[in-house]
Amino acid sequence: MQDPFGRAITYLRLSVTDRCDFRCRYCMAETMTFLPKREILTLEEMARLCQAFIELGVRKIRLSGGEPLVRKDVLHLFEALGQHLGAGLEELTLTTNASQLSRFAQPLYAAGVRRLNISIDSLDARKFGLITRGGNLAQVLAGVEAAKQAGLDIKINTVALKDFNEDEFDTFVAWCGAEGFDLTFIEVMPLGDLGNEQRTDQFLPLTEVRARLAARWTLGQSRHRTGGPARYLEVAETRRRIGFISPLTQNFCEGCNRVRVTCTGQLVLCLGHEEGVDLRQVLRTTEGLQPVKQAIVKALHLKPERHDFVIAEGAAPAVARHMNMTG
Repeated sequence: MQDPFGRAITYLRLSVTDRCDFRCRYCMAETMTFLPKREILTLEEMARLCQAFIELGVRKIRLSGGEPLVRKDVLHLFEALGQHLGAGLEELTLTTNASQLSRFAQPLYAAGVRRLNISIDSLDARKFGLITRGGNLAQVLAGVEAAKQAGLDIKINTVALKDFNEDEFDTFVAWCGAEGFDLTFIEVMPLGDLGNEQRTDQFLPLTEVRARLAARWTLGQSRHRTGGPARYLEVAETRRRIGFISPLTQNFCEGCNRVRVTCTGQLVLCLGHEEGVDLRQVLRTTEGLQPVKQAIVKALHLKPERHDFVIAEGAAPAVARHMNMTG
């Protein structure tokens, strides 16, 4: 598959649920209305959809949410997709908050998952509870340890938040170095209405984060690529990598190789645009893979060249949907 700009599409991100056991302040409003179950794709529909993408050339699938591991019986989907590893699919992975990893780490490894991203925005228990609106850091760290013991490679994702976790960046680098994890910092993205929270109060440019880290750590260039938007540096002191996902300060769209599907079956061709294509209707009104594949290929001509994220006083979110639906 290729988009109108000649970029090969080899990476699918699929949200399996809009539900999450956290309410992170940069991601959701404090009170959220979640979707009726009838609007969410079944696990069988998701497996069929992913098979169509694999046959079209997708080589990496990441399951996300919300929190993917709160979806009932989600392990069945991992097991179904794991059957494609080595037969078109090269990597099956997920992004998780680790709250459920203590019981899922071993089964995920058995299903074929070898690498995962874990979102942690503070290593201070009080601050962690504040940013997640009630999350338990000890439970999360127990999940991280379970994943490590299961043999899963771990990358920590940390959203850089102004006046909140700026004093912890060095702590994250040191901790990840000691544990053998890579680390990625992410800029706040203008997705969905946060209610009383303002992203202008949260946004911290990663150019500032990188400069601060360079004052403490020896950072060198890295050729490492994962197929995602992060750009990596090597930390000489820890021999681990730090990634930077900077959709506002350093647009990374020229190398975009991915599309997303929401938990409702909307094919999202760009995170920063509302336009999408309804694959749920195709899945529920046709049989086999060919109609789904035709709809996907037809939709690719809508993929834009880049997003146009802006965070400014009075600026509306780039899109109305929250990240928990998009994945």
